[in-house]
Amino acid sequence: MAKIKELVSYVRSKNAGPFWLTMDLFFDSKDKYMTLANSPGFTRQTLSEVFDVKAENIKIFYLPDLKVVKVSFPRKVIQGSPYDTDMHGGQQYVSVLDLEL
Repeated sequence: MAKIKELVSYVRSKNAGPFWLTMDLFFDSKDKYMTLANSPGFTRQTLSEVFDVKAENIKIFYLPDLKVVKVSFPRKVIQGSPYDTDMHGGQQYVSVLDLEL
């Protein structure tokens, strides 16, 4: 089984407004992209467990021409609130790097 960190060439996460976060997974080959895109281990349910949000609130966008997968999900707390530990959402991708596909 491959881990996401073994397949991606670049990953980033960021705010998608004050209520949502988005994560972009970039691949340098179609084969690596397809490994993730076809994986039964990369689902809304799996990501729900990783990010502790309801699966039905997770959106996954596959962009094969760009070899990019985008994942968007609601923030647990509103950006800038007293309990926000990642104001810019830039650390959220770390949680999926060791996910086995």
